[in-house]
Amino acid sequence: MNEEILIRTDVKNINYINQIMEGYEYLGVVSTVKDAVGVLRIRTTPDTYGEVRTVLDNLPITIEYIDC
Repeated sequence: MNEEILIRTDVKNINYINQIMEGYEYLGVVSTVKDAVGVLRIRTTPDTYGEVRTVLDNLPITIEYIDC
């Protein structure tokens, strides 16, 4: 089962994504993998994985999913 999502975004969006996840009561926990290039890991549970993807897909910023 999927329990983490790797994404790439503009560095200026890192804090925004973290605040969104905090606002959803830590639906996913954000950590930086390569902060200089905007690569983030979002840890989820099997039950919340789909919800986190939905939230990310509807943000007004550009993100790129990275295959694990």
